[in-house]
Amino acid sequence: MKILKDILYKVAIESVTGSTDIAIHKIDFDSRKIEENDIFIAIRGTLSDGHDYIEKAIQLGATVVICDTLPSTIKNGITYIKVKDTNTALAFMAANYFGNPSEKLKLVGVTGTNGKTTIASLLFQLFQKAGFKVGLLSTVKIMVDETEYKATHTTPDSITINHYLNEMIEAGVTHCFMEVSSHGIHQKRTEALRFVGGVFTNLSHDHLDYHPTFAEYRDVKKSFFDSLPKTAFALSNIDDKNGTVMLQNTVARKFTYALKTYADFKAQILESQLSGLLLKVNDNEVWVKLIGTFNAYNILAIYGTAIELGMDSLEALRLLSDLESVSGRFQYIVSEGNVTAIVDYAHTPDALENVLKTIGDIRTKNEQLITVVGCGGNRDKAKRPIMAQIAANLSDKAVLTSDNPRNEDPEVILNEMEEGVEAHNYKKILRITDRKQAIKTACQLAQPNDIILIAGKGHETYQEVNGVRHHFDDMETVKELLEQLRK
Repeated sequence: MKILKDILYKVAIESVTGSTDIAIHKIDFDSRKIEENDIFIAIRGTLSDGHDYIEKAIQLGATVVICDTLPSTIKNGITYIKVKDTNTALAFMAANYFGNPSEKLKLVGVTGTNGKTTIASLLFQLFQKAGFKVGLLSTVKIMVDETEYKATHTTPDSITINHYLNEMIEAGVTHCFMEVSSHGIHQKRTEALRFVGGVFTNLSHDHLDYHPTFAEYRDVKKSFFDSLPKTAFALSNIDDKNGTVMLQNTVARKFTYALKTYADFKAQILESQLSGLLLKVNDNEVWVKLIGTFNAYNILAIYGTAIELGMDSLEALRLLSDLESVSGRFQYIVSEGNVTAIVDYAHTPDALENVLKTIGDIRTKNEQLITVVGCGGNRDKAKRPIMAQIAANLSDKAVLTSDNPRNEDPEVILNEMEEGVEAHNYKKILRITDRKQAIKTACQLAQPNDIILIAGKGHETYQEVNGVRHHFDDMETVKELLEQLRK
């Protein structure tokens, strides 16, 4: 059992009703999971308000309630602690409950619009190959050394983060690489963590369903670097126009990486093929199995991070050449009929454009490029016409289809996408709502040597329709369909 007053360390408390010198079992913000002697933290979410479930939590056994507004009825024997911000309180209480595990390993956060998963996952790979016990908190999965857990969010809630960090400490993990989303920063999920480094990838159109303006989206990302301590490093892509912004107010040690401008970590692309890249990184040549300019940036971020964490530069380059691509990130197969199918998570305009331009750079122009793309429901609507416009402009044919419609009508989503297609590109596009049928049509259209890009879902193994997740795997589907067409 934990003592409440120890868990409240560093929490800004406005008032206390009841005793803080009591033993508690655990903490939670989900009233359905409350048990005897638990602390219930009332969080104001986007869909529901935890303050509405205080009574239910008490009925289930909560003896302590953390809230920003006291309920109208105060019950005897219950400790009520009023705080200014329950999200911040949750972050510190979760860290304290698990013994502040982020202070016991080297935690690096990776933030930006695109590239977070690739950089964090490949850093995990690289340090594991270097002989370290490593942890990973990513969109794709959570790793505690060799043990894999399913991920549900890019940046999990504060309790989940600290739970897994504590598991890492118990498993002897020394380094952890973590994706840091704008939602996670804004909702204070990373507030009480101690980072030894932060990496900025890039910033483009995304999450404007959550953030009211692009400026707020940028400033939320920037606040992560503003909060880094003097002992940490801040590594930023200064080819991105927001790269220098991220470094403006940080007290951390500042480092930069770039392909186009002078930087601490600089690279030049010497060769670009479907099998990989030949790079010149700070005057040393290295061949990597990753593809495209966007991955050259990712390699620089990984290299710079490894150096700042104390790895020898030549050892880092050696290990970079051995890294394998991340699931659903420019993952490709070549069928028996010599059709190349590429699955990529590109779900923002910038990411889609980068992938299509990469394919354009490595193909001989004789091949046909067919793109299958959709946009998620209940998400940023402004990017829908832009995504369709990019797909139509940079492909020979574009099949507009469903992504995860969620609770939206997929036909409405496709209408909004189609509005972005310019008149001269109408002949290039097809509109097929059913995603499997859309992929099948792309496979039927493809001739030997042609390239199919299936964008948007990447590593995901489900499609969410009307709130229900059905099994759907883009790579599995395209493999199956290409094999069927050969028979």
